[in-house]
Amino acid sequence: MNILLIEDEPRVVTLIKKGLEVHEHQVTVAYDGQDGCHAAMQHDYDLVILDVLLPSLNGLEVCQRIKAFKKGLPVLMLTALGTVRDKVMGFECGADDYMPKPFHLDELLARIKALGRRSQTVSPTAVYRVADLEMDCYKRSVSRGGKEIVLTVKEFALLEVLITNKNRVLSRAFMAETVWGIDFNRGTNLIDVYINYLRAKIDKGFSHPLIHTVIGVGYVLKEQ
Repeated sequence: MNILLIEDEPRVVTLIKKGLEVHEHQVTVAYDGQDGCHAAMQHDYDLVILDVLLPSLNGLEVCQRIKAFKKGLPVLMLTALGTVRDKVMGFECGADDYMPKPFHLDELLARIKALGRRSQTVSPTAVYRVADLEMDCYKRSVSRGGKEIVLTVKEFALLEVLITNKNRVLSRAFMAETVWGIDFNRGTNLIDVYINYLRAKIDKGFSHPLIHTVIGVGYVLKEQ
C-alpha cells in the first residue's frame, strides 16, 4: 500500500516507517498537520496514518479536511489520546480506525490489512447529483441538464469540495486549504475568483442557481 504517515515524533516515525517498509508498504512522511493535509490533497494514497497532537494543525481537523475532499481514503488515527471520548471525537471527524499509543507493530499491520480489505469491498460514491447537476469523480466529468461542462483541474477540485459538502456552508479558508493546501490570506480574493469561474459554467444560463453566497461566511452548493 502507498501510505501517508502524519506524525511529528521522529522515534515513532522511524519505527513505523521501517516496520511498514519491511512488509513492502511505501511510506511518505509529513511532520506537521498542515504539510500532511497538503500531501493528502495533492497526491494519491491508499491509507493515511494520522497522529492527533500535531504542530500547525491538529489531527482531528486534518481528518475532517481529508474526508471532506476524499471520502474513500481510509484514515487510521494513532495517538496517545486513548480515552473513549477521544475515540468518539476521532470517529466523529471521519476516522476509519483509532489505535492508541503505545502500540505493537503487529497490531498496526493487522489493522492496515483490515482497512485495505474494507476499502476494496466498499465502493466509494463516484457520482454526485444536486438538482440537474451531475459530477462523476471517476470519469472526471461534469454536466448540467444533460449539457457537458468542461472544468479546469482546480475548478473541478473546488466543485468536488462543494458538492461532497452540499447544503453545508463552507468558509473561504476551508476551501483554500482543502483545494490549494495553503493558509488562507484574507487579503486575496482567490476563492471568490474561482467561485465566479464555476458560476459562469455551472449556473449561467440556468433558471435556478446552485452556488449561493452566505455573506460573512462563505459559499454553499444547494438547490434553491
